[in-house]
Amino acid sequence: MVYSGFAPFRYFKHAINVLQGKYDNPDDPGDINHFQALTSALAATVGLGNISGVAVAIAMGGPGAVFWMWVSAFFGIATKFFTCTLSIMYRGEDTAGKIQGGTMYMIREGLGKKWKPLAVLFSIAGLFGPLPIFQANQLTQALRDIVYIPNGWVTEQAHFAGDLITGIVILLIVSLVIFGGIKRIGKVASRLVPAMVILYVGLVLIILGIHIDQLPSYLYLIVTDAFTAKAALGGAVGQIIITGFKRAAFSNEAGIGTATLAHGAAKTKEPVREGLVAMLGPAIDTLLICTMTALAILVTGVWKTGNENGIALTASAFGEALGTAGPYLLILCVAIFAFSSLFTYSYYGTKCLSFLIGAERKKWYNYFYVASIIFGAVTSITAVINLIDGMYALMAIPTMTAALLMAPRVKKAAKDYFARIETFEIYE
Repeated sequence: MVYSGFAPFRYFKHAINVLQGKYDNPDDPGDINHFQALTSALAATVGLGNISGVAVAIAMGGPGAVFWMWVSAFFGIATKFFTCTLSIMYRGEDTAGKIQGGTMYMIREGLGKKWKPLAVLFSIAGLFGPLPIFQANQLTQALRDIVYIPNGWVTEQAHFAGDLITGIVILLIVSLVIFGGIKRIGKVASRLVPAMVILYVGLVLIILGIHIDQLPSYLYLIVTDAFTAKAALGGAVGQIIITGFKRAAFSNEAGIGTATLAHGAAKTKEPVREGLVAMLGPAIDTLLICTMTALAILVTGVWKTGNENGIALTASAFGEALGTAGPYLLILCVAIFAFSSLFTYSYYGTKCLSFLIGAERKKWYNYFYVASIIFGAVTSITAVINLIDGMYALMAIPTMTAALLMAPRVKKAAKDYFARIETFEIYE
């Protein structure tokens, strides 16, 4: 962030112009436009990590964990700028001769064949990190806790059959979209993401309006608890920092490398332009959506119970403020968030498998992907989080190694691009 001279922060307005299609050229190489690339990436990042993941962070680390999620997001803005600029700068051809972007290609094309083991490591971890098990698990839990059990359809002791049926339904819906490839995913995401963000933020603003008197004190608590850690983990500030960064990394994926796969498909010849669009992701995902969830949980006081985690904690916050309709409104948001992520994650895995064993075999991944939905629906949240965190850590190593090694190239390209664009905007 420092090395960039805070350049991404100084060009937010230009990034919005790019997102609006001001510079789109349909003849540029790539599969989807800037807006579809961002919404495809956001479809993956603005998901249950923003609802359930934030609840997990607060349950494990207290209010102070939210502050460290914010810090991670500010770093993430710069990280996304660098990694996604590189994903366009060093696109490569797959075995079918089609132009592709992503961490594995930017390593191979930008650093050379001797670095290919890093690209292979990313691709192997990328087969498991984007699996839909967290989304399937939390969507199933939400339906079970908010709909099935209260209506007497299943009991807390005997819910396996209900979870299995839910998993099968999720599998069928996801299959209808993901076998159509990135173009269909991009079209669906560009419609789903804006709607889900507006709906969710609107509901949380109502909750905050009801508890407006509590808001200042909790904003203060988020900052103070980040350094004193009185609310959780026995005062272990280091553990709260780790909790905040882990949940933010899962939420906005900055530095992990998954976003390079979506942004690498953008129609553009200007790498820096896509880097600027990509940096909007952590701002929308963590600084806006995650903060909304955190404040809803805090101002309603449900976080103090200590006996709920994940989606159940957020559902309690909605129920406390919005009455019996609250959890059902959350279910609607959860369903949209979950499916938007489920659609995009499959594309990430197919690109990784394509790199490893050839483009002609990439669709094999989708069968593995949809089958894992059943596993996610019936397994425990702890097992799911441990697997995802481990795979994300492995994906981050190649992504950040490449980003740091090639950072001077991004800085040089950015200096050239900003000089050209400033001249263009002056004379336009």
